[in-house]
Amino acid sequence: MVATVCRKRFKAIVLNGFARSGRLKKDFEILGEQMKKIAKLSLVAAVAVAGLTTANAQPLEEAIKNVDVSGSVVYRYDNFDDDKKLTGNNTEKNNYKVALNLASKINEDVKFNSRFLVANANGDFAEGGLDADNGSDANPGVTLSHAYFGYTGLPNTTVNVGKQGLATPWTVALDSDGNEQTGTGILALSTMGPVTAAGGYFNQTNLDKSGNINSAQSVSVVNLNTYSTTANNENMGSRDIFVGALLADLSPVKLEAWYLDLADTFDTYTLVAKTGFDIDSSSKVGVEARYVSLTLDDKIKTAAGLNSDDNAMYRLAVTGNVGIVNAKVAYTKTDKDGGLTALDQDAENASLGWNLTSNGVADAKYWQGVLGVNILSNLNLSANYGNLDSDEDEIEAEELFAQLTYKMSKNLSTYLRYGTYEEDDTGANTTVSDQNRGRLQVEYTF
Repeated sequence: MVATVCRKRFKAIVLNGFARSGRLKKDFEILGEQMKKIAKLSLVAAVAVAGLTTANAQPLEEAIKNVDVSGSVVYRYDNFDDDKKLTGNNTEKNNYKVALNLASKINEDVKFNSRFLVANANGDFAEGGLDADNGSDANPGVTLSHAYFGYTGLPNTTVNVGKQGLATPWTVALDSDGNEQTGTGILALSTMGPVTAAGGYFNQTNLDKSGNINSAQSVSVVNLNTYSTTANNENMGSRDIFVGALLADLSPVKLEAWYLDLADTFDTYTLVAKTGFDIDSSSKVGVEARYVSLTLDDKIKTAAGLNSDDNAMYRLAVTGNVGIVNAKVAYTKTDKDGGLTALDQDAENASLGWNLTSNGVADAKYWQGVLGVNILSNLNLSANYGNLDSDEDEIEAEELFAQLTYKMSKNLSTYLRYGTYEEDDTGANTTVSDQNRGRLQVEYTF
C-alpha cells in the first residue's frame, strides 16, 4: 500500500515537473544571470572597500574585467521504498547544491581560483539531503572549498598552490551533486610532447569526512578514518599525501600510470589504457582497461579486523554509438581479500551503477549493461542493468532502472529515473533489501 502511494506521488510530481519544463528552463537561466551579477557586485564592493585604504587603487572596471564566473545549480528529488525494512521503509528527500567558481587573473602568469559551495560540510547536498517525511526545511551556510593560485609562467607547465580539489582517480575534485575531496598543498603538471607528468604534495585534506565508499553497504571514509585514528592516534585528514602520474596521448591510445601514498594509511597505484575509433561517420567504439592495487598499512589492517591488507580491482569497459543507439558493457572484478579501490564511489577507480558499486566489496564480480536510444536530438531513453556477486562478503545484488534524459538547452538538463534494487545475504539465504527507487534531477550550469 505504501509503495503504491509513493509511486503515485512520485509520478504526479514528475509529470507536473515536465509540464513546467519550459518555465524551469527560463527560471534557471534567469537565476544563472542573477548569480553572475551578484558575484560581480560582491567583487565591486570588495574592491571599493580596499580602494579606500589604497593610494593607487585600480579603477573598478580594471579590477573586475578579468574575473571569470562559473558554477552550477542542482535540485534532486529522491523517493525510495524498501519492503524489507520494518521501520523507515520510505525515504523521501529534497536535495540541492549550489557551486560558484571565481577565477581572477592577477597578471599574465598568475590566476587566483576560488570555489564557494552552498552544501554540507563535506561538499555533498545541503544538509546531506532534506527528509521530506520527517524533517523541516533548512538554510545552510556558504563554505569556501577552493582557494589557490595557478602559475603558468613556465612553458607547458601549470603549478597550483593552495586549497584545491584532489584531482586523482581515487578522489573527486569537483562534483555538482556529491562529495568533493580537497587538500592544501602543491600540484604541478608539465607536458613534453605527448607525455604529461604530474606530481603533488598535500599536508592537509578533508579525507577524514568526505567520501562515500559504498552507499548500499553504508561504508564511507569515516570508517577508514576511525581505523586510521585508532591505529595511529592521528586524524586521517592531517596525514601527508604524495601523488605522481604519467599521462601519454599516443593517439588513438591513451595511457595513464598513477601512484598515491597516504601516510601511515595506504599506498596505491593505477594503470589505465583507453582507445576509441570511428567505424563510420555515425558509429564509434570506445574501450577502457583499468587496474587498481591498494595496500593498507599493517596497523590499519589490524585495527579494521582484516585478514589481509590487499585490495585490487580490474575493469574492462566497452562503449559504442551506432546512429541513434548507444550502449555500454563493463565487467569489474575485485581481489578475493579486499575491494577498496577508491575513496569515493563516484571516483574513476570505482564502478558505480545507481545504488550498486563494487568499491569496498571483496571478491566482487560485477556486470553492468546500458542500452539507450536517442528519441530526439536532446532526448535519450536508456535501460540500465547491474549484477554483483561476492562469495567472500556473501552478497548478491541486482538493480534495474530506466532513465529519461532531457537536455533542455546547452546549460540546462534534467533526468527522470525509476527502477528496482534487490540485495540478498547468501550466507543466511535471506533478502535484506527490496527497493523501488525514483528520482528527478534538474541541473543548470553557467
